Amino acid sequence: MTTLYAIGDIHGDMEQLETIHAQVADDLAAHPAQDHQIIHIGDLVDRRYQSKQVIDYLIDGDETGKPWITLKGNHDRMMTLFIDNKAQDPILRTDLTWLHPRLGGLTTLESYGITGLSHEQEDEIQAEAIAKVPATHRDFLRSLPTHFDTPNAFFTHAGINPEKALADQTEDDLIWIRAPFHEHAGPFEKLIVHGHTPVDVVTQYANNRLNIDTGAAYGKLLSAI
Repeated sequence: MTTLYAIGDIHGDMEQLETIHAQVADDLAAHPAQDHQIIHIGDLVDRRYQSKQVIDYLIDGDETGKPWITLKGNHDRMMTLFIDNKAQDPILRTDLTWLHPRLGGLTTLESYGITGLSHEQEDEIQAEAIAKVPATHRDFLRSLPTHFDTPNAFFTHAGINPEKALADQTEDDLIWIRAPFHEHAGPFEKLIVHGHTPVDVVTQYANNRLNIDTGAAYGKLLSAI
């Protein structure tokens, strides 16, 4: 039997990520498991101040064979779209860009030493980002899976489109969906573990979904189950 841990939206909070991993280690010491995996639910970057360090930490875990799974969130995709092509995510509101203060792209870039520019200076920012954000970081973010499926639970960043089978979900569904998923009254075929929309505490809903994003993006606690 494999013990699964899932960690909510990190949003560049390296200190809390290290604390959560230490708590997982303590739990494993107290309750030894033959196998375990740690699932990071996506949104590794933006809004807090250590996105570079978070990505370094997760890449190092991947390269050293840690039993970690890291999923893609909408903020992770926004970052690579901007750096690669100065493109806006097609699902994002047209009046916003990844660099807008509401979304936290500039805070992420500060962790790479890119400072002193307005969010409107897209050409200058993209040029600096290409120079200072390691290709390994961009490759890592691009290659992240959108979900992790198990016999009893389906882990993804935002949720699922309730009108589609799990096998038919698109990346847009899995990293961006909100209202159709949240408002769906019927049961899902298995437990859907997700983040994306902050709640005060980890919350399980009657229709078989479990939200583990408790607002680390806004200085609140990072949670794990």
